[in-house]
This record gives sequence, structure tokens and C-alpha cells, in this order.
Amino acid sequence: MKKASLLIIVLTLIISYYSCERDDICPESTPTTPSLIIDVFDFSNQENKKNVFGLLIVGADRQDTDALPDYDIVSSNNLILPLKTDENTTEYRLIKETVRGDDGLLTSGNEDVISINYSRREVFVSKACGYKTIFENVTLTIVDDEDNWILSETPLNPNQSVEDETSAHFNIFH
Repeated sequence: MKKASLLIIVLTLIISYYSCERDDICPESTPTTPSLIIDVFDFSNQENKKNVFGLLIVGADRQDTDALPDYDIVSSNNLILPLKTDENTTEYRLIKETVRGDDGLLTSGNEDVISINYSRREVFVSKACGYKTIFENVTLTIVDDEDNWILSETPLNPNQSVEDETSAHFNIFH
């Protein structure tokens, strides 16, 4: 009787263990919708990366106080910009040599607008992670304002796509 009870308990535990579904949690290591990566170089010596000082990056449709995380008056030569997954265009205002007044509003800086155009393709990742967006035929345009500090841009591949965040997609020169 004891052996039968023990066998039933063991079988119940084994069946319970194997019949449970794995938690549907998306591991952090799983690639999701990638951001656009831009490296910044010196226009005079295009082999050398060059920091942009006092850089503030804001969505073109946002207030100056709504800077992208990690880009609220920083110095950087590498930009990681999220793209909109529900539209085919994303625009950013890149403001260099930014100075804020005591009220938190901008008092000076040189602003350039970049417009990023692309087509979107949804890709199924997994049940836990859902879908991610791949950006194809990506172009980057510097909006001319007659006082541009960004002097040129270069895609790193023809028919540039943004599928991962392992390397830069564009170079800009200032």
C-alpha cells in the first residue's frame, strides 16, 4: 500500500511537471525592434569621429524639454535613435551647443532637422516577444536651413535597412 501511494505521488509530480507550460517571458537578449545608429565624424578629416558638444535631441514634433533619454545636453559621437513603428517617417531636431536658461527653456544652440524615411516590415519573433519592425529602404535627409552644422550624411549600405543594432547605419559629418 505504501509503495502504491508513493508511486501515485511520484507519477502525479512527473505528470504535473511535464504538463505545465513554460512562462511566456521574452528574454532581454532577444532582438526586438532596432533603433537607427548614426556615427558622427569630422567633416575636415572624415576618418576621425568627432563629438557634438552640448547635444540635445528632440522629436521634431516635441517641446525642447522633451529630450530623448540620454540626449539632454550631452557630448557624443554616436547616436541611437528610435524610429516610429506606426509611420514611415521620423524626424528629429539635433541641437548642438545647447544652453538652457534658469527656467529650463533653450536660450541658444544651433538646430538641424533630420528626416528619416523608410518602409516597415513586421517580423514575428516568438509567442512571448510578439512582433518586431524591420525598417527597409532607409534614407536620411538633412533639412536645409541655411545654417546647418551637419554638413553631409552617408548611408553605410546601398538600400540601407535597419534590422539590428550591431553597427552603424549612417555617418554624418560636421
